[in-house]
Amino acid sequence: MTVGIRYGCLFILCLATAFHPSQAAQNCLDRQHIMTVVRQMEKFLKGQETRFTEGLRIMKNKLAALQNSVSKSPAAEPYTVTCPSLEAPQHGHKFGSKYFVDHEVHFICDPGYQLVGPGTRVCQENGIWTGANPVCKDISECSSNPCQNGGTCIEGMNHYRCSCQQNWSGSHCQHQVLTAPTGWSVLNDPAFSRKPRCAKIDRTQHCSCDAGFHMSGTSDNSICQDVNECEVYKLDGAPRLCMHACVNIPGSYRCSCPAGYKLLGDGRSCEDIDECLALQHNCTRGTTCINTGEGFQCVNPECPKAHGNVSYVKTSPFQCERNPCPMDSRSCHLAPKTVSFHYLSLPSNLKTPLTLFRMATAAAPGRPGPDSLRFGIVGGNSKGHFVMQRSDRQTGELILVQSLRGPQSIEVDMDMSEYLDRMFQAKHVSKVTVFVSPNEF
Repeated sequence: MTVGIRYGCLFILCLATAFHPSQAAQNCLDRQHIMTVVRQMEKFLKGQETRFTEGLRIMKNKLAALQNSVSKSPAAEPYTVTCPSLEAPQHGHKFGSKYFVDHEVHFICDPGYQLVGPGTRVCQENGIWTGANPVCKDISECSSNPCQNGGTCIEGMNHYRCSCQQNWSGSHCQHQVLTAPTGWSVLNDPAFSRKPRCAKIDRTQHCSCDAGFHMSGTSDNSICQDVNECEVYKLDGAPRLCMHACVNIPGSYRCSCPAGYKLLGDGRSCEDIDECLALQHNCTRGTTCINTGEGFQCVNPECPKAHGNVSYVKTSPFQCERNPCPMDSRSCHLAPKTVSFHYLSLPSNLKTPLTLFRMATAAAPGRPGPDSLRFGIVGGNSKGHFVMQRSDRQTGELILVQSLRGPQSIEVDMDMSEYLDRMFQAKHVSKVTVFVSPNEF
C-alpha cells in the first residue's frame, strides 16, 4: 500500500516537471523532500499496525483468561429441599429423623392412648409435610374389664388399678390369698404326707419335718404335709420358679417345658429345639423346613401368577425374578422386578419398637445405581402392627410397633422403588411371614 502511494506521488511530480521545465531544480529538491516524507509515513503506519496487532493480542489473552475463570468457577450447590422438624405427639413416639423429600415419619401412641390423625407423614417437594399433626387420645383402661374375680377397676393417670375383694390379690385380682400355710399344701394324698421326726428332750417331745414339708395337726397328732412351692411362688413379688410350667412333687418341685422345647441345665430355663437342624421334621422334597417356636413349618412359596405381559421365574427357593418385558409394555416395567420370601419366628409379647427386617439396594458392577429410593408397606398391615422407615439413604427398616400374642402367623409385604434422576427404574417386593409362638421365650 505504501509503495503504491510513493510511485503515485512520483508520477504526479514528473507531470509537473514536464509542464514547467523552468522549475526543474526546485522540483528535484521537492522530490527529495517528498521521499523523506514518504519514508516517515511508512514508519508511522508500520508503528500503528504493530500497536494495533499488539492491542488485539492483549484483548484476546484477556478474553481467554476470563473464559477460563468462568469455566473453572465451582457450580452453585443445588438447593436441597427439607421439611420442618416434627415433634412426637404427647403420650406418643415418633419414628424417623430425616426431613428430606420423600422421607417418612411415623407416629404411635403409648399404651392406653389411641392415635387420632395420620400415622405417617411424607416430606413433599414443596417442603410441606402431608397430613396434619396427629394426637394421642386417652382411652379408658377399664373398658376391657381387666379386674378378675369381682375386683373393681379404678382409673388413674395413664394407668389403672384393681381393688380386689377379700381373699383375692394381684394386679388383676388373679391370685387367691392363702390365709394359712396349709393352703399351700397337697391334702388327702398319702404321697405328699410324711410322719414327723420326733424326739424327747428334757421330758418334752420335739418334732420336725423334712425340707419341703411343714407341720400340720395338733401336738399329739401331727403330720408333715408337702409344701406346694408352685403355688407359693405365684404370689406377686415372688421370684419365678420356672420359665414355663412348675410341677409340684413331694418335698420339692420340677420345671417342665412345652412341646418343641428342652429343659436346660439350670433346671428352670427352656430352649427351642431346632427340628430343621436336627432333621426331626417331615418336610417333603421341594419344600423347605422353617424352625418355629414349638415346632416347624414346611414352606414352598410360589411366584406370582402370570398376567398380561408379566410373568416370573423362580431363581431360588425364596426368590422369583420377572421375565424380560416387551419394550412397549409399560405395565410390565411397573411390575415388581423381584419378589423375595422371608420367614421370622418370634416369641409372644416382645417389647416394642423392634426392627425385624431391612431392605437395601446395591448397584451392579459397571452400572449406575439409583439416586433415590422409596420404601413402603403394600399389604398385610391392616391392624397397624408394623411401620416402614428409612434408616439411611440405601436402607429401609420394617419395625414392629405393637406387641404380638401367639400362636398366630402374620404376613406383611414391603416394596422398594428405585429412581434415577426422578425417573422410575425398578421395584422390588419382599414378603415377610412372622410365626408368633404362644410362649414369651
